[in-house]
Order: sequence, then C-alpha cells, then structure tokens
Amino acid sequence: MSRIPVTILTGFLGAGKTTLLNRILTEKHGLRIAVIENEFGEVGIDHELVVKTDEELFEMNNGCICCTVRGDLIRILGNLLKRRDKFDHILVETTGLADPGPVVQTFFVDEDIREKTFVNGVVTVVDAHHISRHMEDTHEAEEQIAFADVILLNKCDLVPTEKLDGLEKILREVNALATIHRTTRAEIDIAKVLEVGGFNLDRATELNPHFLEPDAHHHHHSDISSVGIEAEGDCDGKKLNDWISKLVQEQGQDIFRMKGVFAVKNQADRVVFQGVHMLIDAASGGPWAGRPRKNSLVFIGRKLDREALNKGFRACLA
Repeated sequence: MSRIPVTILTGFLGAGKTTLLNRILTEKHGLRIAVIENEFGEVGIDHELVVKTDEELFEMNNGCICCTVRGDLIRILGNLLKRRDKFDHILVETTGLADPGPVVQTFFVDEDIREKTFVNGVVTVVDAHHISRHMEDTHEAEEQIAFADVILLNKCDLVPTEKLDGLEKILREVNALATIHRTTRAEIDIAKVLEVGGFNLDRATELNPHFLEPDAHHHHHSDISSVGIEAEGDCDGKKLNDWISKLVQEQGQDIFRMKGVFAVKNQADRVVFQGVHMLIDAASGGPWAGRPRKNSLVFIGRKLDREALNKGFRACLA
C-alpha cells in the first residue's frame, strides 16, 4: 500500500488555525482527512457536527475523522493506521506555542510509521495583524515560520496592502522556500493546504536566484535566515556525506530545515537530501533526463554562517 501523506499544521494562538481546522472538518471538499488535534490547543471542534464516537475517534458529517492526542502521538497514529480504509490524508495540529520540529521528527523516527506515512508538508498560519510583534517577542513564532512549506498570511482584511508586502518580505528572509497565500478568515481551497509536496522528495528544489544573494541593504532583526547555494558540476558522494553529517552533529539544533538536490559523481539519478534538525533523509530524485547536472541546497536555521556553508559545500565538489 502506498504511504499516507501527512500535513502538519502549526500557528500561534488566535492566528486562525481553529477557523481553518473547522473548515476542513465541515466543508464539502470531498477529501477524506483524519485530523489529529492536540488538546492543549485552543481548538474547539464544533461537536454538533460529530457523527459518532468510537474511543478517541469522531467521524464528521463530511467524511473526515477527528481524534485528540492525549499524550502519545505514536499511539494515536497506530490506532488510526488500523483504520486506513477510512481516510486518504492525515492532518496533525500542533499546539500553539510549539516548534513543530519534534512532531515532524516523530514521522522519521518510528519504523512502522515511517513505512506507512510520509510528511508531505508543514503549514503555518500567521496572523498578519500581530506577526511583527510576535516575531520580536518570541522565538516560537519565527521557528514556526522557518519550518513552513506553506504560510497562510491570515487576517489580511485587517492590514493595508503595502504593509502586507513588507510582511511577506520579512517572512521570506526567515524562510526563502515557503509558498505564501494571503487569506481572510482562513478562506482557502483546502487542497492548497494539503497538496503541498513540501517534503516530497520527488519535487526538486527549484531555487529562486534571489535567495542565493545575501541582501546587503537589509539586516533583519531575526537571527533566523535562509541560505541558498547553487553550483554546477558533480560532487564527491563521500565528501558530501561527511560534510553534511558533521554539519548536522555540530549545528543540527540550529538547522531547522535543509533541502538539497545533488549531482553526485557516477550516479545517473539526482540525489535528494532533506533534514529536520538532526535527522536526515536521502532518496533518489529520479533521472536528470537531459537537465544540466547541478547542485542546489537550502538551509533554514538560526545563526547560519553563509560563507562557511558555501566554502564547506564547494570543498565537496569533485
């Protein structure tokens, strides 16, 4: 059986995560989704919509299933996977204050869960009205932004357009890879939230060249940033492995996300790496098929040393 895609939903209290979840659980979108909610959150699903209760699982009128985590996510996932004929997608809501890293890591660590599921993407709901203050006050807001594959910039009705442009720029500096959607009352086509393909190893990292150049004029108050590296030619597989392993051991706590597509000497296929903190996953990204062989790599994290990363990578070129 094919692995079930998992979307991880994160965002600050009051950003609009609840509104989005209730849309997913009530709208007629025709998708069968199992929603796992963390009970510490402020989330209240409207229980009049619940059809039947079976231990911790509630079935919704629109065919979705909802369950609450009390304690162990791995246990809940195990229970859910026994009923996998009931749904096609899992959505995990994380608590309002947490860095989603540990939740993402759960899907890398447990063998059984790793065989049956894959993390498709992290979606972060951001409150356009308050985000600049949140980013100044707390690390968590920035970490949630750093982790995202998709950012919903919500409550856009409360903020003038020119201010939204500025906010997008700040979000981009923290996270150069995420897709940003502007929303009001979390109104969005649900498929855009689920079909992210963010962690999906088949999708090559197509880098926007702007990410590769540090912005000399703008020193962002955050110590979280994105560093992109691109280089033509092949790299030496062993050097690359050694360099990435060493990097992860020494700086893994500060590297939230890493994605890269590499041309490795003597390998016909693209090699795709991705990492979350200390955990790294490598896979084939399919044949180069006539595309020029080149390496693209993006790090998102705290206190990244752009020069050292560039130098370290260039030393891996064959």
